[in-house]
Amino acid sequence: MSGKRVGLNTVKLMSLPSIIASSSVGGKMEAAGPLSESFDYLSGDSYFGAKCWEGAESAMLKKCFEQALAKANMEKDALHYMLSGDLLNQCVASAFALKDSGVPFFGLFGACSTMAESLSLAAMLIDGGFADFTCALTSSHFCSAERQFRLPLSYGSQRTPSAQWTATAAGALILSSAGDGPYVSHITTGSIVDGGINDEANMGCAMAPAALETLCTHFDDTNRSPDYYDLIVTGDLGHIGHEILIDLAAKEGFDLEKNCQDCGMLLYDRNKQDVHAGGSGCGCSASVLAGHLLPKFKSGEIKKLLFAATGALMSPTTSLQGENVLGICHAVSIEAESPF
Repeated sequence: MSGKRVGLNTVKLMSLPSIIASSSVGGKMEAAGPLSESFDYLSGDSYFGAKCWEGAESAMLKKCFEQALAKANMEKDALHYMLSGDLLNQCVASAFALKDSGVPFFGLFGACSTMAESLSLAAMLIDGGFADFTCALTSSHFCSAERQFRLPLSYGSQRTPSAQWTATAAGALILSSAGDGPYVSHITTGSIVDGGINDEANMGCAMAPAALETLCTHFDDTNRSPDYYDLIVTGDLGHIGHEILIDLAAKEGFDLEKNCQDCGMLLYDRNKQDVHAGGSGCGCSASVLAGHLLPKFKSGEIKKLLFAATGALMSPTTSLQGENVLGICHAVSIEAESPF
């Protein structure tokens, strides 16, 4: 264990699990955004052929999973584990999407950080020698999230300027114990951070302190600076949370202005789309990573990426009770070549 543990909260994966395939699926809003061409599939039907919003999210995630398998040229029986989660109660979108797969399943909840959480654990399972092939995936759907966390869409309530738009999107990654990369080299697991924010419509502000803590821990644990990476991408702080993170990091002596972006800012064009502070939801960072960022390793545009997905740990009940919105952030270092 001592050989893999680095610093406070970071581990290095000596076997270097390889991401051998990725897939992304989106809806109408994503089709109108600047990353539309990066999706493997975009649906003009928000229901994805289902009868309800929750069924639509499951159908979307199932399609994303099947596309990832096809791109990896493998059958689902080859997978040793699947790790998935979503924003719905008891992670039912994932459960119903994957119920017929027959693959051992871990259901996860990390809010918008779920892609980093599932990717972290999928890579650890391989590095620990417990699996040769794993799948990390997650999803979110604007309408299912609105029904659960806010008000029925038909109510027509106004959204505050700090609110973010939940992505109707899914992302899936297939990991292998052997492959040509990109490789998962380091994982920094975040701690829960209470930033004192109890406004559920200002999640970027609530999550920014958690992003800061995890990034600072990662840099300290690995003895790396932000300049080590071609790109540091958070998700999903949105425009407001991103600005807060940049300011907080500067006070800690880290300059993130040059190479730090946020998936919630990349997925949509808020000058043309009514997304207010940007995108959010499990599927936002998942689809940006799977469809937009990972292909840049093949083209050589990116060789070192730090993927730091953030989550707002709340429920409709805790919000009604006036509890603060807790933040979490997990960081995963993805590299084209072995750093060891």
